Amino acid sequence: MIAFRMTDVRLVAVAILMLAPLEAASQGGPPAADWSHAETLAVELSSFKFAPSTITMKQGQTYDLHLTNVSSGGHDFAAREFFAAAQVMDGDRARITGGKVSLDAGQSIDVHLVAPAAGSYKVRCTHLMHSTFGMTGEIVVQ
Repeated sequence: MIAFRMTDVRLVAVAILMLAPLEAASQGGPPAADWSHAETLAVELSSFKFAPSTITMKQGQTYDLHLTNVSSGGHDFAAREFFAAAQVMDGDRARITGGKVSLDAGQSIDVHLVAPAAGSYKVRCTHLMHSTFGMTGEIVVQ
């Protein structure tokens, strides 16, 4: 019969507990996206509007969200719930701060992402009074 000391049992238990999250992470993460087939969705930000104001996507599909500010002042594309739910390409994640992408006058920014679960996600410009004057929209994921 094999005798175990209590310290041996504790060491084995600690090792199992430390390795369990690594095993879960290696199996539970989303699969790597194929960015080579990303569909480009162009959105213009101008004086108090997004064009188009409704953006339609398909769940699980890859997209290049191409945002262009065509006005003479700054705007942002704020979609906190959408960006939190979407799988954003690692290199583009830094372009989103607090659930929004900020653009200076004349600036364009691309955000590569995989569309999240089906639903409707609100979009707005958070600059003073811009959403009040109509700079709102939605992202519809089918």
